[in-house]
Amino acid sequence: MKRIGVLTSGGDAPGMNAAIRAVVRTAIYKGMSVIGINRGYNGLLNRDVYEMDLRSVSSIIQRGGTKLFSARCLEFKEEAGVLKGVQACKDLGIEGLVVIGGDGSYRGAGDLSAHGIPCIGLPGTIDNDISSTDFTIGYDTAMNTVMELVDKLRDTSHSHDRCSVVEVMGRGAGYIAVNTAVACGAVEVLCPEKEYNLDEIIEKMQASRKIGKQNFIIIVAEGVGHSEEIAKTIQAKTGIESRATILGHVQRGGSPTVRDRVLASRMGNYAVELLEKGIGNRVVGVRGNTLVDYDIQEALKMVKPFDDDLYDLTKVISI
Repeated sequence: MKRIGVLTSGGDAPGMNAAIRAVVRTAIYKGMSVIGINRGYNGLLNRDVYEMDLRSVSSIIQRGGTKLFSARCLEFKEEAGVLKGVQACKDLGIEGLVVIGGDGSYRGAGDLSAHGIPCIGLPGTIDNDISSTDFTIGYDTAMNTVMELVDKLRDTSHSHDRCSVVEVMGRGAGYIAVNTAVACGAVEVLCPEKEYNLDEIIEKMQASRKIGKQNFIIIVAEGVGHSEEIAKTIQAKTGIESRATILGHVQRGGSPTVRDRVLASRMGNYAVELLEKGIGNRVVGVRGNTLVDYDIQEALKMVKPFDDDLYDLTKVISI
């Protein structure tokens, strides 16, 4: 394989730049040329590409976001769009492709692989909701960002004897929510994987108040939502001043942590090694501290277990 492409797709995640850098430099080290594709599959279809060299990835390892930009591509969900992408790869001389993104990005990579363009998927999403890997690129940074912001909110909650209901990202998964709940000393965490009873939470808060607790943090995953209504209900039933804070897209940004930089670099390097061997239709993951790879379709069918022990821990140490 003499020429490969690399793109980022879906929501951006801190560490994507580290993965791009590793792909480019590993490929060049192995004598390959690398085509950078801007704005995901849209860029492939529109030929928005350029040849990358060693210097094109200088000083990006510490930057959040993605140097190659990102975009959704509805056209690529159709067979005609996939075939257009296949032809673009052939015209550009791209013999293999590294796709950094989430499950939707993996499906596109699987479709290209099925039409003869070997693709390797890397898990780039802050939600950690990809089942074929223990950790995704960007997840650790996002959690640290949430922790820092909640710590700041706690200062105000403490000063005003207030309850802060903090909504964090995680549309279909509560991994950010449950981990940051433990890290930030939240009195309660609400996540999609678990049912909750707001009256029971209120009773717990009232009991804690009787023994001297004066301020409260409640972490709510995006997939649960209704943070404003939850805050209003708590204030109405307890008399505790309550405010909802939706952290939003600030969680996606920022300089990646050491863990995300190292994970992304290892995965980028591994992806190129697979393509060098002519292997495609695979996604890269990490199990324990070992890099693994799976068939894309197999990976998409995997179900990621929720950490019930960690969730239970929030109950024990939040009294």
